Amino acid sequence: MAARWPVFLSLQGYQRGWLRSDVLAGLTVWAVLVPEALAYASIAGVPPVTGLYAAVPALILYALAGSSRHLVVGPMSATAALSAAIVTPLAGADGGRYLGLSTVLALATGVAGLLAGLARLGFVAAFISEPVLKGFIVGLAFTIIIGQVPKLLGIDKHAGNFFEQAWGVLSGLGETQWRTAVLGVSSLAVVLGLKRWLPLVPGSLLAVLLGIVAVGVFGLDDKGVDIVGHIDAGLPSVGLPGGVDFHDYLDLLGPAVGVLLIGFAEGLGAAKTYAAKAGYRVDANRELLGLGAANLGSGLASGMVVNGSLSKTAVNGSAGAKTQVSGLVVAALTVLTLLLLTGLFERLPEATLAGVVIAAVIELVDIAALRRLYRVWTDRLGAIYGRSARADFLAALAAMAGVLLFDTLPGLLIGIGVSMLLLVYRTSRPHVAPLVKQGTLWLDADRHPQPGQRPDLLVVRVESGLYFANADHVRDRIEHLCTARTTLVVLDAETSPTIDVTAAAMLTDLRDTLARRRVDFRIARSIGQFGDELGAAKSGTPPGVYPTVTAAVADLPGDPAQGN
Repeated sequence: MAARWPVFLSLQGYQRGWLRSDVLAGLTVWAVLVPEALAYASIAGVPPVTGLYAAVPALILYALAGSSRHLVVGPMSATAALSAAIVTPLAGADGGRYLGLSTVLALATGVAGLLAGLARLGFVAAFISEPVLKGFIVGLAFTIIIGQVPKLLGIDKHAGNFFEQAWGVLSGLGETQWRTAVLGVSSLAVVLGLKRWLPLVPGSLLAVLLGIVAVGVFGLDDKGVDIVGHIDAGLPSVGLPGGVDFHDYLDLLGPAVGVLLIGFAEGLGAAKTYAAKAGYRVDANRELLGLGAANLGSGLASGMVVNGSLSKTAVNGSAGAKTQVSGLVVAALTVLTLLLLTGLFERLPEATLAGVVIAAVIELVDIAALRRLYRVWTDRLGAIYGRSARADFLAALAAMAGVLLFDTLPGLLIGIGVSMLLLVYRTSRPHVAPLVKQGTLWLDADRHPQPGQRPDLLVVRVESGLYFANADHVRDRIEHLCTARTTLVVLDAETSPTIDVTAAAMLTDLRDTLARRRVDFRIARSIGQFGDELGAAKSGTPPGVYPTVTAAVADLPGDPAQGN
């Protein structure tokens, strides 16, 4: 087992010259992580210090079990919002039980991640399409932002979905507390401004420090500005949470799989991005192990759910990190924060914390990506693959709408369901391309229009295996492409390596249907299992099979085809 799953993989072959870069990167990430961890804990509905409790074991255990040299693991907005959505209906108004269930969710997510990693289920992430994940994250970002606006302005927060909360904000604008609003909007402007013009300056930490100074100098907490309040100093207790029972663990196992799936997909994307830049590979199964270990450690340390952070990983990479030593440095600095600096953060204004959250989440509102999906079916590729292109854009909208209308967890389930439907839809609607001859090659007619092609010949290829779900579509498409002048149809099977009995029977039926229209049907270049299954199918005499398109069309009158 040790040989298959070595620990501290990113530290193998460590060079002394990397230490300075890793330490500086760790300092930079720490300056961003501390205020954001406090903020994300507030999204999850738990005390702010819980975010720091979660960060320390998550950073250490991911470095031990994960495969990325750059990924920073800790509390994140997406999984924090999921945690709140899952725990709130189960905990009700019991604050102690709420905190216990939040910790249990981290433990359950950790166990699920470890089991999935050991079972080598890393391939599962491929089943959530990028458009669906993008739509889900955009919807989640909007939901988080509207949930923080009341704190930013000092007004009451309304329950409900995104639109109900947005209406609550609009109707409550007349009750805005001007001191809170000035402080919150100023904090948001500081973070966004520094991110835009001075990206190396830790804007979140600076905004937090300025907010604390403003409260102390002007006595804002005595003038109606809400502050974080007491934060327990010292390290967390280690062990299982109290106030919960075995049934709570069972109830949260299912939702934990959803949290794991979203956290894994987001973290894996960040890890792959920086692995590609640095020239190494990440292992999806080790990423599951790393994420599982991080969540298990967080839960045992009274923390909350964690996952890989794209924004903090970007900070880590741009600051020059070489290995997970940077993450270990962040963990050590966070321990010092818990021991020595919690009193400083007690005077942190809630409005400033809301500004930090909004600034961190705004980057997830990737409207440009949705525009790109929209343009796909309006350009030339969209004209060729229109249905598939529309499916991508509509899937992203469905996932986003699910979050906005039905809250986070139902939106997640809608997103996963849409991913599965999108997969089935695409495999059931493969591109059936008419081919034209250019020189010695047969090419897609939509991409390579060529005048002067024979009107009596139709050569097509199906860019997919043939099976029961797409057999009828392929048949209808080939029949639609035939014209009154067509006398021969050739299916170039080189791009269809597999076929099942249903599709084999369909080809035989298609041959018979075309024959009644005095059209011959032939198959060229069948490979592997396609030819074997076609010959074994108990559906009558199969269509004629030829080694090349040239051979299939050789007996046509006039100029015979040349080439493949």
